Order: sequence, then structure tokens, then C-alpha cells
Amino acid sequence: VPIAVAVARHFPMYTAKSVRGGGRGGVERGRVALGGAVLVAQTASSSPLSCDLDEETSARVVAVAGAVRLASRVVDTPPAAMDPDALVGEAAAAAAELAGPTYGLDVAFDSLRYDALKAIGFGGLVAVGDAAARDGREPALVHVKYRPHGAAEEGPRSVRKIALVGKGITYDTGGLQIKGKSGMPGMKTDMGGAAAALGAFKALCQLRPSPRVELHLVLCIAENAVGPGAFRPDDVIAPLSGRTVEVNNTDAEGRLVLADGVAYASGTLGCDDVIDVATLTGAQMIATGKNFAGIVSDDEAMERACVVAGRASGDLAHPLPYAPEFFTKEFRSKIADMKNSVKDRSNAQTSCAGQFIANHLDRGWNRADPDGSGEETEGRIRRRWLHVDMAGPATNKDGRGTGYGVALLVHLISGELYAEGK
Repeated sequence: VPIAVAVARHFPMYTAKSVRGGGRGGVERGRVALGGAVLVAQTASSSPLSCDLDEETSARVVAVAGAVRLASRVVDTPPAAMDPDALVGEAAAAAAELAGPTYGLDVAFDSLRYDALKAIGFGGLVAVGDAAARDGREPALVHVKYRPHGAAEEGPRSVRKIALVGKGITYDTGGLQIKGKSGMPGMKTDMGGAAAALGAFKALCQLRPSPRVELHLVLCIAENAVGPGAFRPDDVIAPLSGRTVEVNNTDAEGRLVLADGVAYASGTLGCDDVIDVATLTGAQMIATGKNFAGIVSDDEAMERACVVAGRASGDLAHPLPYAPEFFTKEFRSKIADMKNSVKDRSNAQTSCAGQFIANHLDRGWNRADPDGSGEETEGRIRRRWLHVDMAGPATNKDGRGTGYGVALLVHLISGELYAEGK
């Protein structure tokens, strides 16, 4: 699989270069290459390093490589074309394909747009996406659900519910605290987490994970634009979690939309595991470099499994500190439950950003007494959170999308950690 992923990354699917043979003067403008199937070929060899690919491995190679190319294309497409509507459409198309005659899976698609988001209380998505919404580019929360066959008959607790929550900022100007002329180019890639989550979800469904795994895809989609409706520093917003946030940095918008996403996944959907994936902080590259994602988790087994999956898939990942007792204080606010950006930028920024997201998990997360009744809940499943900051490995040195995260998530959820739905 790592070899197939490496090859797939060298054949990106998006281009708008002129080509000979059409249009005025024999030149066709704006051509976008969307085709190109992934094929697996094996040559006979007497080398001791050669191996036979079984049918299962071949299927995994095709699914993962194809999903990597999908994620790369979504990231590479210019923001005028890959706006919130288009990203919602990508998820809808993937869901339709999985539920269609080719795969025939139990996959359901749903999306919430501006008015519904505002009415329900998705304060993070509404605030970040408000300016673009005035021009018709409304924010969205996409939810796609895969349920294994036979799960309904076995009862609701027969499966472990996993949510892949992706940051889908289709373009990030920085908001009113606007990025400079060198900081803004390339910000079409700020939806790399959503692209990775979408690609991994599609590949996992094609491969049919453990029958004891129910998979949820949650995409938090918005454009962080500048305009009359832009949210401001000093605004106080109320994400879905109900924990209020004083805005002190409009360019720390990804964590605001993810706050809504993880609250929805852990609370409304009641997922057991919440894995959020994002191009979240430039500080990640200082902490773990451009080849390793930085990961933060509240569960040691999940953290270890992610590192192992990274080594097996080639999507490398390295753990960062999880210490709420040290990092929560970085967001202290005099007027709200927290601010959205740290006070001390030299105090583990990437871990702090992850902690901000964790602050918006369901209030009963991993508490023996989740409803405050004074009685412990017997047989309560241990819930796990994993944060993947992939700001560095999401793009290569040329600024092209790498599809990072697809192979990592497929290996993680197909691995030993979930072998028995545990």
C-alpha cells in the first residue's frame, strides 16, 4: 500500500494547463483531467523480495490509491471551483456511489446549510462562514453514515461507532486579521483534513471494515472570507457544545468549525471514537516537521495504534503531549468560557490547538457519571479522541496535495485496534 500511495501521488488528477489540439489557435484552455483509473499489475520475479498479492491486498491497494488521488484532486482544485457547494457535492457523489449498484452499501448522506446551522446552534461554522454566505457560499456540515449489514439485528451496542471529522476550510484569507501577500497563496489547501477524511471514508466502505464498526463522516465546511458579515476579534460565539468562545484570532478559524464537528459527533451522533483531521497549525511543522503529522489523544492505545498505522501506511505520525491541566489555561477569557487562540505561543501550540477542540467534546465524555445523576453507568464503553494535525504533510514541496491521511486512517481503522470492534 505505501508503494501504491507513493505512485498515486505522482499522478495528480487536477490540471488547468493549456493543451494542444483544441480551442482558438489549436490550444484548449482550462482543461481539467478528472479521469484515470487505478490498476494493479504484478510481474513474475524470482527475487526473494518478490511476493504474491492476494485479492484482499490488491483491493486495498486500488481503494487506497484511488482515494489518495481523490483527496489530492479536491485539495488541488482552485477555490473558485472547489467552494463549499462543490465540496458538499464531492461528499454527496461519494455517498451515492457507495450506496449505488456497484457497492450496494447501507450509506446515508445528509447536509445542513446556513439557516439550519444557525437554527440548531452550530455557532463556529456560522461565524466562520458568515461573510462568504452573504455571497452565496454558505457553510455546511456534511454527515455520511455507513452501517454494516446485519448490525441492526445485533442491537445498538454490537458495533463501535467511529467518526472521522474533517476540517473543510475551502479558502482561508485569515478573516479580518487577514493573511499577508505571502501567507495567503496556497490556502486552498486548508481543506486537506476534510479531503483526507472523505477519501478514507470512501476507501474503508469499499473495503468493508469490521462488521462491528459503524463509520460516520462529518465534514465541517466553510470559507473564511472578508466582508461585511465577517466575524470579528472580540466577538463571543457559542458553538454546538454550548461552551462560549471569545474570538481573539480570526485566523484560528479551523478549530472553531471543528469544535462544532466534534460536539456533533460525540453528542448528537453518540460516537464512541472521534478522530478529527485538520491542517490546523503552522506550529505542527515546528513540532514534528513536514513528513510527520502531529497527533494528540486522550487514549494511549489509540495513540500507539495511530503511530503503528503511520509506519505501516507511509503516512507518518508522531505523538504530542496531551495535558489538559497544562494547556486549557492558555485559553482563559474574562468574559467567556475560553478564547480561541493561545496566550503563550511558546507553550506547545499544536497540543493547545488540539486541546481547544477536545474542550468541545460531549460533556459526558469518559465520565463514569455522564448525566450527573450521581450514579456510575455500568458497562459504559471507553470513548476515545484522536486529533491529527497534518499541516505539514498535506502538501508537497510544489504545493500540490499529497492525499496524506487517507492511508493512515484506513490502516488505523482496519487494524488490530478495531479487529473485534473494541
